[in-house]
Amino acid sequence: MNNDTDPYQICFGLNRQTDEQSLAHFIQRFASPAVLETLIPRMTDSEITETLDFLSKIMANHFQENEYHTLFLGRKG
Repeated sequence: MNNDTDPYQICFGLNRQTDEQSLAHFIQRFASPAVLETLIPRMTDSEITETLDFLSKIMANHFQENEYHTLFLGRKG
């Protein structure tokens, strides 16, 4: 997967597999440097906090501690 995915192929609500693929493509596009460099300075303090809280909660709910350290922090072993 890469940022070359056609954004018009992002579609939700058809089935779980399409939703998962679309979410992955959406997040990759959202996390592109150009989007983040434009969006983050425009966010309010509460939006920044809410976003951090939401993403941290998702990881805490679905990652084991070693997965968090390996996948998110990029630490080995």
